[in-house]
Amino acid sequence: MGMAQINPAISHITPTTTLCYFLLLLLLLGTTPILAITNITALLSSFPDFSSFTSLLASTPSITSDLSNRSALTLLVIPNSYLSSSLDLTRRLSPSSRTDLLRYHILLQYLSSSDLHHLPPAGALITTLFQTTGRASANCGSVNITRNPVTNAITISSSSPFSSSNATVLSLIKTLPYNVSIISVNSLLVPYGFDLMASETRPPLGLNITKALLDGHNFFVAASLLSASGVVQEFEADEGGAGITLFVPTDSAFADLSENDVSLQSLPADKKADVLKFHVLHSYYPLGSLESIVNPVQPTLATEDMGAGSFTLNISRANGSVAIDSGIVLASVTQTVFDQNPVAIFGVSKVLLPKEIFGSNPVLTSKPGNSDMGNAQPPAVALSPESSPKMLSSAPGAREEIKSGVGGSRWLSNLPFLCVVAVWYCI
Repeated sequence: MGMAQINPAISHITPTTTLCYFLLLLLLLGTTPILAITNITALLSSFPDFSSFTSLLASTPSITSDLSNRSALTLLVIPNSYLSSSLDLTRRLSPSSRTDLLRYHILLQYLSSSDLHHLPPAGALITTLFQTTGRASANCGSVNITRNPVTNAITISSSSPFSSSNATVLSLIKTLPYNVSIISVNSLLVPYGFDLMASETRPPLGLNITKALLDGHNFFVAASLLSASGVVQEFEADEGGAGITLFVPTDSAFADLSENDVSLQSLPADKKADVLKFHVLHSYYPLGSLESIVNPVQPTLATEDMGAGSFTLNISRANGSVAIDSGIVLASVTQTVFDQNPVAIFGVSKVLLPKEIFGSNPVLTSKPGNSDMGNAQPPAVALSPESSPKMLSSAPGAREEIKSGVGGSRWLSNLPFLCVVAVWYCI
């Protein structure tokens, strides 16, 4: 009996050819899940039982910008029947506070059903999107996920032992393997230290910020700019919840700008508004708290518009006073204009110029998600996904390569080019 003939097609399959086919498969499939991540509301639109939560997400467009460089996440959603009791409270929050609350429901790891049912006895500590803002104290922007070995009930709670906020997992709604997982829970989760009831238990201060500055007799230029730009109304709306802290340049600080040929008036209206928002922290800090601040790199109201890691201030104590570094200028707090919880207003010696506008590589757009913002890094003090516990799920053989941060998306963004080069080489 003669030896069987080898199929010529098979004989041409070499390791190099196999590699080419594999790279082509990656080219076709590798980037699709990232596009899905940036359109979470579209994924939820086919589930009417979560319409209220979907509406809340749709009202916070800055979250889409936050997710633009993420390659893996788990979204915790609350059914309408469970969310109804908290819906009025969430609507009364300021837009920035509501956005932070929703960020706390976005976990920066992909969790499968298997992950949830094979949790270690001590549970798993998972970083949320809220942690990356720098506004969460210590590790309070993370959640702890545990499983009851008797009932198999899975509970998600705050990482702080002093918090009573927790939720029980109801079901796994949808997965896009290794990239997006959507899990239903029975309660809204509230970060430790976040005052969800502030709008009901504490009446808003209702401070007229412009009047307070005029009464200070040294802030006429700032008062005029705030009034003309319209952002002062946004500041006053943020007095509820966590409160606000304003750093207001003195009239002489604005005079120094003119001497150095720096003109705010020549900026477009949206850029001018960004500069003004750059002077405001979305938390109430009395002077004593600023002097002993734990997280020196602080996001501003401009950060919330432009994306995590941008438009931040570095606050420290220097030579007996509070120093504020914008990345371009170093200013100091010169006086307290107003200080009554939830609003603090301090006079500062210089106009705080953001490097994103006045630096060598200024941001050319005020819209979140622009490519100029794609490389923005989270605040240095924020807990990054890489410093959180190891990913519970990832594609086989890809645990170290695929990360839920900027680096991973950069690798994927170069994938089509690498595949084309490899295929050309094979041919």
